[in-house]
Order: sequence, then C-alpha cells, then structure tokens
Amino acid sequence: MNKFFLSLVFIFSFLTVFSQQYGNSSVQPGFASEMFPVFPNCENLEGKKLESCFYKEVQDFVFNNFQVPENLKQNNYKGVVKVLFEVNVDGEFKIIYVSASNDELSEEAKRVFGKFPKIKPSTFNGKPTYSKYTIAIDLPLKSSEQLAAEALAASEILKPTEKPMTELDSIVYKKYNNPEFESHLNIPFSHSYYAQFDGAMNQVGSNNHTASKPYTYEEVSKYYNLKAVNQSLQKNVSSWLGRKWWNENMVQIQGEDYWFSLNPIVDLQMGKASDLDASYTYVNTRALNFRGGLGKQINFTTTFFESQGRFAGYFNDYAESLKPSGGNPAIVPGIGIAKRFKTDAYDFPLADANITFAPSKIFDLQLGYGRNFIGDGYRSLLEGDGASPYPYFKINTKFWKIKYTNTYMWLKDVRPDVTEERTYATKFMANHYLSWNVSNRLNLGFFESVVWTNSNNRGFDINFVNPIIFYRAVEFGSSSKSGNALLGLTGKYKWNNSINLYTQFLIDEFSVSDVGAGNQSWKNKFGFQLGAKYFNAFNVKDLLIQVEMNRVRPYVYSHSAVITNYGHNNQSVGHQWGGNFKELILIGRYHKGRLFADAKFTVGTRGLDFDTAQDSFNYGGNIYKSYDEKRPYDTGVKIGQGNKTSVFIADVQGGYLINPMTNLKLFGSFIYRNFDPTQETATTFKQNTSWFSIGLRSDIFNWYFDY
Repeated sequence: MNKFFLSLVFIFSFLTVFSQQYGNSSVQPGFASEMFPVFPNCENLEGKKLESCFYKEVQDFVFNNFQVPENLKQNNYKGVVKVLFEVNVDGEFKIIYVSASNDELSEEAKRVFGKFPKIKPSTFNGKPTYSKYTIAIDLPLKSSEQLAAEALAASEILKPTEKPMTELDSIVYKKYNNPEFESHLNIPFSHSYYAQFDGAMNQVGSNNHTASKPYTYEEVSKYYNLKAVNQSLQKNVSSWLGRKWWNENMVQIQGEDYWFSLNPIVDLQMGKASDLDASYTYVNTRALNFRGGLGKQINFTTTFFESQGRFAGYFNDYAESLKPSGGNPAIVPGIGIAKRFKTDAYDFPLADANITFAPSKIFDLQLGYGRNFIGDGYRSLLEGDGASPYPYFKINTKFWKIKYTNTYMWLKDVRPDVTEERTYATKFMANHYLSWNVSNRLNLGFFESVVWTNSNNRGFDINFVNPIIFYRAVEFGSSSKSGNALLGLTGKYKWNNSINLYTQFLIDEFSVSDVGAGNQSWKNKFGFQLGAKYFNAFNVKDLLIQVEMNRVRPYVYSHSAVITNYGHNNQSVGHQWGGNFKELILIGRYHKGRLFADAKFTVGTRGLDFDTAQDSFNYGGNIYKSYDEKRPYDTGVKIGQGNKTSVFIADVQGGYLINPMTNLKLFGSFIYRNFDPTQETATTFKQNTSWFSIGLRSDIFNWYFDY
C-alpha cells in the first residue's frame, strides 16, 4: 500500500481535534454507537470531543509503550503496523487481527494492547456494547501532538477539492491463513489423499457420515486438523518462488469476508507400455484452478483442463470402444469425449466446478459439474466416480444421527441410435441416500435411484424432484418402463478404532418367487460388496490395509430401453465393469511426511459377450444392451457366463509430495495387467501389459486404469 496514503490515514485520525473540515480518523469504529469508550482523562466530554479524546489516548498509550525491535531501529525501519481491535462490554481491549511485515512487530502490538487498562465501554441506547476500531501505527513512532501538527500542515497544502479518495487503500488485507481448510468447499476426491484422514473420520463414537463423497473441509476439520498437518509439512524457505513451489497457492488473497486462491494445475507423464507399438505413452495436461469463499456460507471452485495423451494399448482400445456418435474416435474413461491428436493420440479437454451454499448447520446446497461417490470402499456399486463429469444439484441435510443426500443429475447418451440432428440424447437421474448412525459403531444407509429420459417431452420430471419419496412407486405410476429404478443398502461396523467393516447391497430387479425357486433367474439382478479397512495396520502409523470383494450379477445396471440404463457417456455410473463380474481387491497405502506409497492388486472374473456371427447373445456384462434382446437364458444365469475372462491387475505407485496446497506429486508408477478370455475374438483378446510411468501430477481426482 502506498506509504503516503497510509500516513494520511493516520493523520486524519487526529485531525478532528483541530479541524472539522478534514476530520476522518484512522482509528475507525466498526459501527456507530451512541457514546465512545471513555478513558479517565476523557470523563465529562461528549460528542466529537469524546471521540477525539479516545483516539488521542489510544495513540499516546501506543507511543509510550510500543518498543520497536532493536534490529529494526538500527536499520532505520519505516513502515506501518495495522491493528484491528475491539473494546468489549467490560471495557477490555482485545486484538482481533494484526497486519505487519515483521512477526516481531506483530507480537509487540499484541503485547502493547494486552497492557491497556480497563475503561468504560461504549454504550448504545444506554447499554454497554462492544465496539471495533482500526489503528495504523507509523514507524518511527509519533505522538498525538506530532500527528496533529502534521495534519495541520497537510491541511494547509491540500485544498478541499484535492482531498484524495482512499476507499481502495482502506481495504484491509489479512495474512492468508488457509481458510479453505475450515470452509464448506469440497475436498477434491482422491483415494490416496482421503486415506490420510480416513482413520480419523472412522473413530468409534464419531457422529459423522463417511459414505457420501466428496467431503467438505468443514466436515473433515472436526476430526482431523488439516491446517496443522499442512503447517507441519511446510518447508523453511524465504524466497517467493520457493514458497510458491513448496508451500503456498500461486495467488492467495484474504480479506474481512472473502478469500481467493489461484493455482496452475499440471499432469505431466511419460511412460512405456509393452502392448503399444508407439515408442512411449504420455499425458500433457495444463489446467487452472480458481477457488474461494464469500462470507462463511458461500464457497466455489472451478478448474479448466486442456490435455493431450497416449496411453497403454489396452486403455486406448477401451477408450475407442466407447467412442460416441459424430466421428470423434474415443471417450477417455473418467474424462470425456476425445478428439484425435496427431495420428495416434487424443486431445481431451475437461472442466469441473462447484458452488456450495450453506445457509445453516443443517443444510448445504451444491450446484456443480463433476462426479459423486457413495460408499466406504474403493469401488461403489451405487454411485461411482469412474464416469465422465456431469451437471448435478445436491442437497445435504444433517441433523441428529442422520445425513440425507439428494442428488439430481443431467446425463448423456452418445450412441448413434439416439443422436438426432447432431445432438446427443439427454437423460436424468435422481438419487436419495439416507445415512443413519444407529450406534457408536453401526451405520446403516438406504439408497434409491431412478433414471428417466425426455420421452414425450417429459423433460426433468417434477415427480422425481421431491426429496422425500419412493422412486419405485413413482416410476411405476409415471408410465410402464418409462424409468429405471434401483434400490440399495449400505452398512459399516466399527470393530474398533483400527478396523472397520463395510458392505453394499444393490437391487436392480428382484423377483422373490424366483429367489424362492432357486433357479438363478435373470430377473434377480443384484450385486453386493464386502470390505474391511485396517488403519495404522500392524501398529505402523499411517499404514492403511484394505480388502474388498465385489460381485454383480448379469444384466445389473441395464434396462429394457437402453437409454435408461445406469450409464453416462457410454460408461457405467455404478461399478466401472458394468454387470456380470466378481473381483477381489487388496490395497495398501502409506504416507510419512511428504513421502507416499500405494499398492493395489485386483483379481477378477468377467463374463463378456462374444459378439461374433456364431454367438451374438447378450450375456449381461454390457449395460448398453437391452436385457430383453438376445438373452440366451431365463434361468441358470451365473456370474461369468459368456466369454469368461480372468483379470489380474497390479498397480504400484510411490513418490514425493511437492506442494500440499495443490497435492502436486512427483511419482513413479507401474501397472501390470493380464487379461485372459476363454475365447479370443476381434474385440476381446488375450493381453499382457507392463506399463511404467513417471510424472508430475496434481492428484485432485481419481483416474481409474483398472479395466
């Protein structure tokens, strides 16, 4: 801030003593009051005289007690210390905030204000009240008489018409103290990052709800001190570049009722894959993230990504199997539609955004473009984050032992069959998830979802907007097979503070009579998940061990009308593998300071279609096929039917956290994948892949490569 104007602000603090024409004190009250606080020397004064006396007493006390550090005196230091303080209802001086370029000056200001004597408080309508003021302390120190003399001199030089405007200069900037860590902003959902505070969030007796993700910083900060952990990771660097590289946001601003941060985001990878003819794989992502808060109730974030890349052969093949109508060659799983880049790579832009309004402790409302996740596991059968981002509106309601989450989504079907006039088909999804902490150890969750489309200009059906409703009944009443309703149950049991057990059960369609008959009917479309987490495993701090089993029967997530399946952009919104599979996952995660290591092993069996002239049946793995067409069996339906395929994936990653504010990591990763179908076809064939990569990545969302 311009030193002249800072001095001018302080000069005006005491000009009222000598001149009504230029009176404008820098010891400024936060609000109007009937009477200023009263020092003993100001007794029996009223109005402007009392105000001026108060300012003079504050200035003189500071002048007589403030001790400039010796090293600053020797260097003839010049500057300003700004202090925001209050006089409370008991007449005590309390510092609210200090702005100083030197920590010693800040501490000295706190010491001086701690010595102020108790005085008569401010009054409003005759009753004591607190009052708030700011003071700018010029260094070298000046008495009230010196300031008054300078003010008179300034009044002789400045004509009234030349009085400068100081609105911009009077804006108070605070030292940035990482306000995002206590805000309602969503914490970017990364399994690796969430593992750091997963144990703290799952202590026996805690009344929080861990299944609905992403979390907000405000939710996590009650159980895990994010700000303190960030502080413990700070490197002792003094240069601007060093601070920005290791510790801080690139741009960070904090004021009285707002804060903003701006960061460049990168994902720069280079690797080699054994199943790729090209000499190397790569990802080249440049992005910009802007986030902030307005008051305590509104927070927002937005990120724009521009990326090019080439992946291992199996991942490129899968991306191209998802290609949309319109000529683009692929959909990169979890990202979106990709254009061709050069001859053998992809260009895949991405954006996500979220604005949160928290009007009370009970409600928060979110409008966003991104992904959501329901569950305590690595996978979710109910709502996963493996598909492309989508627009959504979410309502979180928290009270007693309950958290109730309503999510409304706008999805796309990009197949040629439903594309009209170069426009993709729109469909809609509404989810309810009620989480209930039954006891200190047991949590139960109840889930329902419905997918519908714009048939007969139905649009966003108002029948499904009601946040408290049974979708199955409404879907049936809207018209036969007009929508696709799913139900789910979740459970979590905290064995102790180290071991958690969790489960999910998904019901797509369920025929009680067929279950009783024991004939494995195709109608019994359900899936389940069982898992366990071991925090601080084997008494090793910050070591997490997780084991998880998922089984999903054939035809789950599919529907008679393909457009109303449980999918978006040719990807499943539930488990990424679709239907007709079983898998076992073992995960280990460890971090110490800025070092981290993750290892994940997946063993699975999938039942895929042959899609040949000899066998074109739908065996229930591909959710983008109608379950009413080419179904080979009505009974005897088993997981793995069709082209039974064994899958083994090992994924090991380790590295170093460079900047905690952006979760920027230097890493190396190795993926080994063995894909072994019973019968090789044009689209399904044996692959054995070793894929090594190194890179620099801001780990701010889950990017799954285990297909």
